[in-house]
Amino acid sequence: MDTTPKTWRLRVELDDSPGALARVTIRLADQDCNVLALSVIPVPGGVLDELVVQAAPGLLPADLVAAVRAEGGRCVGITAADLRDLVDAPTAALRAAALASHDPDAIGEALRVVTGADSVTVVPADAASPTSADQARVVDFRATPQATQLYRARRGWSPFTQVELTRGQALIDLLAARGEADPRPTALLTDDGMALVLRPGRAGDEEAIADLHSRCSMGTLFNRYHAGMRTVPRRWLHRLLSPPRGTTVVAQCADRVVAMGQLIPMSTPAGAEVSLLVEDGWQGRGVGTALLGALAGVARAGGRRELVGWCLPGETGLVRTAARAGLPTSVRREDGLLRVSITASGPRVTDPGRSESASRQVASG
Repeated sequence: MDTTPKTWRLRVELDDSPGALARVTIRLADQDCNVLALSVIPVPGGVLDELVVQAAPGLLPADLVAAVRAEGGRCVGITAADLRDLVDAPTAALRAAALASHDPDAIGEALRVVTGADSVTVVPADAASPTSADQARVVDFRATPQATQLYRARRGWSPFTQVELTRGQALIDLLAARGEADPRPTALLTDDGMALVLRPGRAGDEEAIADLHSRCSMGTLFNRYHAGMRTVPRRWLHRLLSPPRGTTVVAQCADRVVAMGQLIPMSTPAGAEVSLLVEDGWQGRGVGTALLGALAGVARAGGRRELVGWCLPGETGLVRTAARAGLPTSVRREDGLLRVSITASGPRVTDPGRSESASRQVASG
């Protein structure tokens, strides 16, 4: 039996009467719960109280909800909390704004922090709008009316409050004033000075992805798919470019796609599976490192802290790539393969001039 205390974030509505919140905290204390943080969120007609609670071992979320109800309150939402996220909202917002202003690739991550979203993804501006039933939990942020893409924030455990949406729009407005809020492909230089663009994969890339696979050696394909193959089956192309609930990023030189990376969420909320394919002639030039760094940014924006890659025994390419990207790793053997765990929230590459850097970002656009 797991005896580790669990930490939960609760949002509750209480009667507007003296001592209501104190009675809830006393009841939680009686169940050996420790209230680590408390904040008050204004909402139309009143306030929401948000509590971060470290529960006693064996205490379930339902027990916390029952404690709130016993004092006449209503639990609007409850979710697992991370002690690393216990930063007051103004400090978190300032840090997020600074991060996004210095790193356009981190705008999604910054927006997730500011709004308290579970995930933020970039979608085409003409994507289907959230249904009326989802509008309180799925919200779009657009930098300008002319933007071709927008940021879509989701939160399943509790509806967004107007305060959180206002913070998010303020961040986007700040970045838009600097001309940095519209999601764009990233231009970069490889270690040897070749210009590439990293961008999301799209439906029109099927032929380019098929050509990429045809130019890869059988060894490269075997390392990626762990099966002998010479070309990718046509029926795979759509799934490679539009993985279920996942993301594909491609590296393009002129009109040729020379590498691709995929990120697919795992069943665990904090994990996502990552895979890379780099054309033989482009290996060792920082392309894979740039792709992995971009996918780590997507993972952070999606609330994922761990990237998991599967490698053949003795194959160290992914570990070396993660090291060049400044992402910590751990490795263990599992089911005959190497399971490489990469910390997505690790430090970014901050010294682009070093000899083994993945790339030198020169522009966005």
